[in-house]
Amino acid sequence: MFIPGSANADPKPTLEQARKQVAELRHQAEAAGEAANDLRDDITTAKLRVASVNKGIDKQRGQVDAIRTQIGALAVANYQQSGMTTTAQLLLSADPDQFLTQASTARAFAGQQNAVLQRYQTAQGRLTDLQAAAQTELDALNAVQHKQDELKKQINTHLSKAEKVLDRLTDAERSRLEAEEDREQREARESRDTERPDIDVPASGRGAIALNYALDQLGDPYQWGADGPGSFDCSGLTMAAWRQAGVSLSHSSRAQYSEGQRVRKSALRPGDLVFYYDPISHVGLYMGDGRIVHASRPGNPVKISDLDEMPYSGAVRPG
Repeated sequence: MFIPGSANADPKPTLEQARKQVAELRHQAEAAGEAANDLRDDITTAKLRVASVNKGIDKQRGQVDAIRTQIGALAVANYQQSGMTTTAQLLLSADPDQFLTQASTARAFAGQQNAVLQRYQTAQGRLTDLQAAAQTELDALNAVQHKQDELKKQINTHLSKAEKVLDRLTDAERSRLEAEEDREQREARESRDTERPDIDVPASGRGAIALNYALDQLGDPYQWGADGPGSFDCSGLTMAAWRQAGVSLSHSSRAQYSEGQRVRKSALRPGDLVFYYDPISHVGLYMGDGRIVHASRPGNPVKISDLDEMPYSGAVRPG
């Protein structure tokens, strides 16, 4: 019996094919997550700039209002002295912009009055400039937030595709993959106490502190944007680990690559940050003996892997 569309349907993947497809899609989700993390500093900076300009606007608005009050007081004083009703009405107008356009007709004002008018024009112009700058900064903030939102959508898209791959497996096959993930998480947790390397880190020993913190998290689940407790993404784990050692890092693998001294692969020490892929989208902590501890990707726990399990990009030593 012919089923419309079935001729072009993708064949059901084997268990091994499904395992590889799911791993790749979850890696793509992690890469999108790290790209989204990379925008965190841009968003923070943009928010600070918007707040700074808005603070300037509030201050400038106060100056404009104070000068307007002074203009009104001068208008009253002038009326009391000269009886120039028309001029007083002009100065006390509820529409200061209209007043400014007609200021040239207020010839009765001289000296102090003209100086105040000039100050008002300058202050009002400064306020207008600040308001324009605020809109520019807000547009920039909205643009980078939109870009991050699009990357977040990519995370969910890749994870949804991975689920669709799993949905095409038989119940027995899916149960087998889930059992493998459960076993990996259990083994990672069991290795918390058994996989402590002999650490020899010179000077402050900060690398040892960072590494031991990361090892304490073995078995914890991967979660995008998390830096503990209980779950991490890759740069969240390295950030939290080095935070324990008193070193502040960005929550971004790409940014962390610029936040330490570059280290040759042959000179790696425990606690050094090692980076993967091009462009960089993953980071872990070196633990010696050609191994790393890292928050690997969605569906996998914080675990220990071989140093060269992924495409190596470089290493840095924070602090």
